[in-house]
Amino acid sequence: MSRKLRLAAGQVARTATAHALLRGGVDEKTGEALTARVVAERVGWATGLVAGMTASLLAGHWNADDVAVLATGMDGAGRVLPSNAWMALRRLGWGVTVPGGVKVNDRIMRMAQEQAGRILRGAQHRAEMVAGILATWPADPAKRTLAEWDAVREAIPDGRALPAGVVKARTRQITAFVDAHGRLPADVFDLEDTPRVARMLVLAAVDRQQATLERADDDPARVLLRLQLPVRPDPCSYVDWAWVACPLTLPPTVPAGAVLHLPTLRPTTGPAGGKVYADLAFSRAVPKAEPKGHTTALGIDWGLNTLLSAGACRLRPDGTITALGAGAMFRAGGVMARQHRLRRYGEHLHAKTDAYERLIGSQEDHHLVAKHAVLTAERRHVADRRTGLNDALAWSAARWAVDQAIAAGASVIYVEDLRSMEAKGMGRTLNTRLSQAVRGQIVGNMRHLAAETGIAVVTVPPKNTSKHCPQCLMPLRHCKAPDRPGEPGWKWAICPDPDCGWQGDRDHGAWRRIAARGLTHQTKTIVVDRATGQMAIPRVIDELEASAVVTPTATLKASGGDRSKAGPTPRRTSRPVPRRRRAPSTPSLQRPAGQRPEGHAHTDHRPPRAACRYQGVRTTIVHTISSTIPTSRNRPRHRPKGAALGAGFHLHAHATPPRVDRSPSHSTQFNVTTDPEADQRRCTG
Repeated sequence: MSRKLRLAAGQVARTATAHALLRGGVDEKTGEALTARVVAERVGWATGLVAGMTASLLAGHWNADDVAVLATGMDGAGRVLPSNAWMALRRLGWGVTVPGGVKVNDRIMRMAQEQAGRILRGAQHRAEMVAGILATWPADPAKRTLAEWDAVREAIPDGRALPAGVVKARTRQITAFVDAHGRLPADVFDLEDTPRVARMLVLAAVDRQQATLERADDDPARVLLRLQLPVRPDPCSYVDWAWVACPLTLPPTVPAGAVLHLPTLRPTTGPAGGKVYADLAFSRAVPKAEPKGHTTALGIDWGLNTLLSAGACRLRPDGTITALGAGAMFRAGGVMARQHRLRRYGEHLHAKTDAYERLIGSQEDHHLVAKHAVLTAERRHVADRRTGLNDALAWSAARWAVDQAIAAGASVIYVEDLRSMEAKGMGRTLNTRLSQAVRGQIVGNMRHLAAETGIAVVTVPPKNTSKHCPQCLMPLRHCKAPDRPGEPGWKWAICPDPDCGWQGDRDHGAWRRIAARGLTHQTKTIVVDRATGQMAIPRVIDELEASAVVTPTATLKASGGDRSKAGPTPRRTSRPVPRRRRAPSTPSLQRPAGQRPEGHAHTDHRPPRAACRYQGVRTTIVHTISSTIPTSRNRPRHRPKGAALGAGFHLHAHATPPRVDRSPSHSTQFNVTTDPEADQRRCTG
């Protein structure tokens, strides 16, 4: 199977990942069919070998000098290091150590070097960030001044685009280290231990001698993965390695013409046996997203109760911008409420487990050990549940936003850049809700889904998007609701300019401002990151902002305007619609087929005819109440209008006959009659 993707004009390669499950395999040496549990066991033995070699390699090179050498991209001879991590480590001479008595091939060592190289390359960014924070350590770590914030952002590479929450998290980590050791750490390698190695097989680092992947000829959704796995935990020779063929079923998100790549295998353990998940990468040709030249854009504003507010704007040939429709909102109140409940429950579990740990101490036979294990498992379950809800919410919101852009015919989505937003000064509850939002994950998923259709996703500065009017850029006056303009609030916005007169939801005005700002700044200030391809408008230009206004569209005339006659009066029929039903009734035992059911409809307020029908047993209740129960002769009796006349449950529900109370303090007598004529007289009379 060829791994080369052919591209046409205006197309780019797009790589995504699909998840599949290994449900079994076949041992090609013996022809034995292997269950999913046996395959998971063999994959677990291979991942154990790879994880052990990766951990030993990281322990030997987890220092500032080696990470800096790898980050420079040059070897000792001045040659450029390869892009593959395992090849770069071999160029530098960083080999792996195979455990004694174990026989592995060169491809197993490649996977260990690839995983270690990726971790070491990612450590360079953390090292630069911690070095910048330590170089500009503030006088009060809990509260930086504006000058200290400027200093720390200048000391960190690309610090201006770094979210403030990341800097605060690293500051708290360093503060905890100072409290424990009484000194500042030297660098991130002194601050953190060697990273934990994940148990997985990165098959992208091997060749056909270790793993192959072929698509079925008759069904493009079925592929066959062949790889070498050990038949015992400690393979002593190459005889202890065997080829295993594992069929995979691709999800429908993988197109038939996509180019497949070797997956990454992740074994998991559980009470019902282990499973192996395959993260299968595939490449496909998609339309190229352009950073500029857009005429129709979708603006998206973030909210708290309303997660997303979006609407489309169009740039006219004369330079004016108009809104297309009133916009829409994405509400996720139920999911967010569930998230808050799980968060509070997780915090409660954390507090209880911490208390148990203090009580247990170093006593392994303490009677609270079993309870601590149960609470720890429950805490992990709650954390997994929260993660699942966040993932589902992020994908749902991103899918909704991209669908809005496709429906409006937009070629670009402008989103607020809220990386620098801090959850502070708004109360404990509101600060927590803001910090728990998954905005970054939503934007990432939005970029992934929009790239499939060639729609660009551009972040714009959020300055004054909700403060100024979208039609005249004057500061808005906010209130609670349109019918309460005098009460201070934040939801409803009113423009104080009498010539403009715009008013509407605060979020609807914000997405208009975001879309207009993006359309006017797209040719001047847009920046494309070469490494990630992300597009952003980093700053606002006053000259361009002055033209970022939404021109109001023509509105329909009110019903109280000109109502003069504009044409002849339409002719009305002289035969009114009969009030008698023309369709025959359903045949029954009491009447012949075709009889008209009810005749003319009554215009008075008499009860319907169903009230006069025989309803069955008539019950007359005579109460003999004990003197122990208080009574009131002046209290009016309840007289059900519909139920007493047999009109059905629409007027009143029919009650079942009351039960006979056999207690000695109550005695109830029932006089039951089954006289239909008495019921008919009661209805008519």
